[in-house]
Amino acid sequence: QVQLVESGGGLVQPGGSLRLSCAASGSIFRVNAMGWYRQAPGKQRELVVVSISGGSTKYADSVKGRFTISRDNAKNTVYLQMNSLKPEDTAIYYCNAVIQASSTPTALFNYWGQGTQVTVSS
Repeated sequence: QVQLVESGGGLVQPGGSLRLSCAASGSIFRVNAMGWYRQAPGKQRELVVVSISGGSTKYADSVKGRFTISRDNAKNTVYLQMNSLKPEDTAIYYCNAVIQASSTPTALFNYWGQGTQVTVSS
């Protein structure tokens, strides 16, 4: 069983910063990718950023230059540093990971965190 646990959301004023964390735990054989998605009210869930093991990273155009993803592979943890936040960044942020579980190491599974609310408002 694999779980993703997120933390770090909250309320921040426009121009402010927040840092989200997501830790994967359980019977993990290998983490292939970790990233963040978000879903604003009335909108579809969208990619924010994904980090592929091996070095490739893809950011949504709307967050380039403002958001930075980082990973601690030893802890199976991913971070999202969000700077220069805008009201349009308000959403529930979901951690995502593509993982090979120890019980089925040849199969890839997609896991989601429970979501953390980020609200940007004055």
